Amino acid sequence: MENIRRVRLVAVGDELITPLGDPRALGWFGRVLSKTPLEGLHLQSHVLAVPGEGVEALSKRWEAEAASRFGPVAGEGAADRHLLVALNGHDLHGASSARARLNLANILDRASQQGISCFVLGPLPTVDDAWNRKLAELNKAYQDVAVRRSHPYVDAFSPLVDHAQWREDLAANDGVPGQAGYGLIAWLVLHRGWHQWLGV
Repeated sequence: MENIRRVRLVAVGDELITPLGDPRALGWFGRVLSKTPLEGLHLQSHVLAVPGEGVEALSKRWEAEAASRFGPVAGEGAADRHLLVALNGHDLHGASSARARLNLANILDRASQQGISCFVLGPLPTVDDAWNRKLAELNKAYQDVAVRRSHPYVDAFSPLVDHAQWREDLAANDGVPGQAGYGLIAWLVLHRGWHQWLGV
């Protein structure tokens, strides 16, 4: 019988890891999963989203909530544990990028100590150019944290900030992505290390 590898994937972040505003109800995460080859892989995925949540609040909750989804570490029912961290700019409303950077480092370090493999998606650009200038700095800070720790990091900000289709999609959907926007995010994730990270 073919050897099946078991993987439990927990995705954490704000409402944009759900299909919010997508008439196809897939969002970017659903599109990524639908394009992930499953030969020899038993993949269970769990989305733990909290609307409006930044990385500071996330750093306080992810561990307890993810633990029950990951299941046992060893023995029957054990699986490889993968954590997808989808970031945003919420922390900039009340904290510095240095503090946000520290909170991401804490999440990644605690996960690594437990043998959990991490994949990080950086913050997404908005249609507000002044806010995007702040997000650009935050994106670089987050990327530095992930790369220093050898975790895959998808910089979605740089390719999308001036992307006409992305900006049109946000403008038409009250500032959140629609089908086109989620499709662009999914493409970036799939082409920036997703398959290598899952080992498929």
